Amino acid sequence: MAEPGILVTRPRHQATGQAELLTSLGAQPVLLPLLEITPTSEDDSQYPLLKSRILDLDLYHKIIFVSANAVHTGMDLIDQYWPQLPVGIEWLAIGKQTCQQLSHYGISATPPEQGYDSEALLQLPALQQLEDQRILIMRGTGGRELLAEQLQTRGARVDYADLYQRTAPDYTSAQISSTIGNKDVAAALITSGEALHNLDQLLQQQPQLNFLKTALIVVPSSRIASLARPLGYTRVIVANGPDDRSMAEAVLSNLDMDEKQ
Repeated sequence: MAEPGILVTRPRHQATGQAELLTSLGAQPVLLPLLEITPTSEDDSQYPLLKSRILDLDLYHKIIFVSANAVHTGMDLIDQYWPQLPVGIEWLAIGKQTCQQLSHYGISATPPEQGYDSEALLQLPALQQLEDQRILIMRGTGGRELLAEQLQTRGARVDYADLYQRTAPDYTSAQISSTIGNKDVAAALITSGEALHNLDQLLQQQPQLNFLKTALIVVPSSRIASLARPLGYTRVIVANGPDDRSMAEAVLSNLDMDEKQ
């Protein structure tokens, strides 16, 4: 009997590791990216401002990376203009995975003590009293505003480095059929609020996917779970974190429980 399929919705360049892990654990990953990541190019109207933020890197007291995508695109850009990193900067990151990615570039960053989102990062002692401090947030265009707003209320001057754009892939019915086909998809891994929004939009366009409303939906935080349930997803489970292993363990343990019931 074939293992039930598990929808992997990370951007394509990040989905491979998740898929390989699920396969090694005996599951059947089904790749359906719900986000596309496009780095800000030199032709983009936002590029001059982004470049100026990078050139002014040494003027910031703290630099915050919001995701692994921000690390890869941001450090590629920093390497172009800073053969040696400026000293005296405190580096912070949302999530241990993001910290791990920064370590590959020789940067020791501080993650939240607990949790994997802006709310958790804002609990750090280093972000409480920020008078006269300049902070740069490395992110994708149009991300959440909570972090910057809270840092500003604590006295900081906050700038954004908008490193990439996130867009929703445009799938046709034929592409959905060729991806899912006759696979028995029992669950989906949703790692961000934006991916959840894109999934919901896709369900409206592709009614054959409406079975996902009652499938097992695994998310990395209670915040995303609180967004999913009002949309009609009836079986939402919160994993211990957004990393590949935490998401895989959450989905497989809950599918095993379903089989035993």
